[in-house]
Amino acid sequence: MVDSEHPRLILHNFLPLELCKELEFIHKSCCTVGYRPNVFSTTLSHLIATNCGHLIMPIIPIRERLREKAEEYFGCQYELFVEFTGLISWCRGASIGWHSDDNRPYLKQRDFAAVCYLNSYDVDFKGGIFHFKDGEPTDIVPMAGDVIMYTADDQNIHSVDEITEGERITLTLWFSRDASFDEDPKLISSLSPALLGVADGKLHSYIPMPGSINMYWFPPDEASSFLSGFDIRCGRLHVLGFDIYPFQETFHLSKSESSYNILELLSGPLLLARESELLDTQFLNIMHALQMVQFYIWKFFNLKIKVEGTTPNVTPTSQTQKTDIDHLKSVFLKDVQLAERFFGHSRSIKDVATYEFDWFTFSAAVPEWECYVLKLQKELLLHLPHWRTNQSIFCVPLGGDLED
Repeated sequence: MVDSEHPRLILHNFLPLELCKELEFIHKSCCTVGYRPNVFSTTLSHLIATNCGHLIMPIIPIRERLREKAEEYFGCQYELFVEFTGLISWCRGASIGWHSDDNRPYLKQRDFAAVCYLNSYDVDFKGGIFHFKDGEPTDIVPMAGDVIMYTADDQNIHSVDEITEGERITLTLWFSRDASFDEDPKLISSLSPALLGVADGKLHSYIPMPGSINMYWFPPDEASSFLSGFDIRCGRLHVLGFDIYPFQETFHLSKSESSYNILELLSGPLLLARESELLDTQFLNIMHALQMVQFYIWKFFNLKIKVEGTTPNVTPTSQTQKTDIDHLKSVFLKDVQLAERFFGHSRSIKDVATYEFDWFTFSAAVPEWECYVLKLQKELLLHLPHWRTNQSIFCVPLGGDLED
């Protein structure tokens, strides 16, 4: 029975832990600077705009199940539209004081919220406990797989404790009864064949394409000069032990170049380096390299057996290359300690720090990543005609396949 004074629903173990890990992979691969201090976000529209529209596919079934749960529990069957879907992480220093979600005039359309926790308090982060001002339960300790749903009004005034360590990651949805705020038609209009890299019914491009450099610079106030802070993509690679080096045979860094010009290198071909070794595998841009590394962390780094495959071409970094890598790091990571405070304290990062890395396993992960993204692309292409017809994003039972 719904508490009429404080309508809210707690769902324990709603999401499988492996799905939580998959969504964490997507967020850490693609996120940009978020909507409030020390927060990073990955919206569905951003995934589509950066040629990662296929990465919305693991999220679609969750949206449907949560909308059905909200309609059932709050007694509004067939009335709700998804206004917003996003992966959100709160890092050290992020918090929110007592408020209700409809106390801002521009958010009056929001009726219900759903927050899915993708990692766990006191394991992956410290702080970040969710509190309701009135009613029961009062305190929500985030645990991976759990979901809280509540009305976005003064019946559910809430706050979130400051994050003191690590990164608290959620999948957050907002629901509205107002069809004019439905996010689906806008997303569908963006899912064009060109963005999907499709021509003549065949798949061509699965490589993520970076957005504007400013979207990835933290803090955002420094994105006009890049004199302090860090690029969040390079920050994530750094805490995992990876460096980047431009893929140019005649490449030479000039220290007189502006930070902005050097940052433009992130949009071009790159190599990955680790502990004075350089892997001779070309990644087409920083997002490609980061997504590959995050996929490896998600799927491969904790394997108990060594993965055999094609012998990778790894060479020691020369003194000149080391100097260039250090110079690049000084541009991309103006504040290394800040990046480490934000991204370097989760359980997975600590596990990686003690893991015996080998390039064989990493190289074996590359074709597996390609299979993963191509599978999602095919699913997206099969769903898209139905979404366009209905102007709604939903799970479609389909058979058949596409040509590779």
